[in-house]
Amino acid sequence: MKTTKILYWVFTGLFAFFMFGSAIPNILVDPMSVQGFKDMGYPVYLIPFLGWAKLLGVIAILVPGFPRIKEWAYAGLMYDILGAIYSISMLDKLAVEWVPMLIIPTIGLASYVYYHKWLKAKSDHLADAPSGSLKVAG
Repeated sequence: MKTTKILYWVFTGLFAFFMFGSAIPNILVDPMSVQGFKDMGYPVYLIPFLGWAKLLGVIAILVPGFPRIKEWAYAGLMYDILGAIYSISMLDKLAVEWVPMLIIPTIGLASYVYYHKWLKAKSDHLADAPSGSLKVAG
């Protein structure tokens, strides 16, 4: 269970880092975000909305508990990054410019998988506890 927990936090930390790193420029409506949205034909007013949504999603995957909110956060963050990759790929850019971005949803998927492995391991650990005793799962 310890290895699962460590891998969960490594993947989750990396995924949160990448998503937080894209949320802040969006919240601040930096010129690079504006230009990117204009290039893709998206309205600029979406930029801060997506930035705040990403920031809230990052908080949700990092805060312990709240499993339903965490599920929604993973879904939203994955839709965001996959939509961004798809949109950039449709700009007739070379694959070398957008294919490396696929590492981010891969890390997000690993975080999600290890989140569920960790939940199952904690559940199994508690189920194995003898009746009347209390084991603390970590």
